[in-house]
Amino acid sequence: MKSFVTCAIAAIAALSLTNGAIAQESALDDPASSELATAVQDTTPVALRIDPTKNVILRYDIRAGVQARPAYFGSDEMVASPDFALHFDYARLKGLGEYGDPNGTGVPRAVGVRGSLRFIGKRSADDFDELEGLEDIDPSLELGVGLVYRQKNFEAFGDVRYGAIGHNGFVGELGADAIVFPNERWEFRLGPRMVFGDDKFANTYFGVSDSESADSGLASYNADGGLLGAGFEAKARYRFNDLWGLEASVRADRLLNSAADSPITEMGSEDQFRIRLGITRELVLQF
Repeated sequence: MKSFVTCAIAAIAALSLTNGAIAQESALDDPASSELATAVQDTTPVALRIDPTKNVILRYDIRAGVQARPAYFGSDEMVASPDFALHFDYARLKGLGEYGDPNGTGVPRAVGVRGSLRFIGKRSADDFDELEGLEDIDPSLELGVGLVYRQKNFEAFGDVRYGAIGHNGFVGELGADAIVFPNERWEFRLGPRMVFGDDKFANTYFGVSDSESADSGLASYNADGGLLGAGFEAKARYRFNDLWGLEASVRADRLLNSAADSPITEMGSEDQFRIRLGITRELVLQF
């Protein structure tokens, strides 16, 4: 765990020493070569150029990397696992309006709707001795939507997801970020987070049934939904160029209410930490 954190910090520190100066080509002055001049002036990579005649335009980035996270909700043990995320910078549906900035690195000021997705891995008593006697929990896939408000140095969001596969409960998250752009390559974010869940979600991950109590020795516990956690998240992103970048984040949450009072959490910890490090790639889909 310490080596993972050290590598993440070292990577960001090394990037911060990188010279951000970028050579610029001068525009052609020959009026007879207007088409060539336009091509030179447009330094946007071909893969990211937007055709305004298209009906649907989506500019987004994907992140792929690794993360260190709690082994399960309420655990004090950290495990490493793959990490993947999808983030939209700009969306336009012809006749319905647009959200964001088509340049991707701009600072959109808008209210928009976004998709929200989360995968929760399987929890098995075979993998953790302290869970002996508790039933295994199958993997869950949460799908939902979110509302986001963005200005130059501020973003607020609210997401609602449903466990379409797995726990079949509802989960919500509220958050806000202060955003700083030291230069055109760096972006820093810091803000609070609040996580909610209904009774079904809370009982799936924090409840102990009567039969589980008899088999495990833990007290029987019925977890109620509501506010289940709160914390802060810090992110740093460096853009190598218009296509590729590096992103790192650290998140710390404190489990609250039914989640904190669960016998499962009492065996582990109320404090939950997550560290991510991944490569980002900008993409455009238009048709």
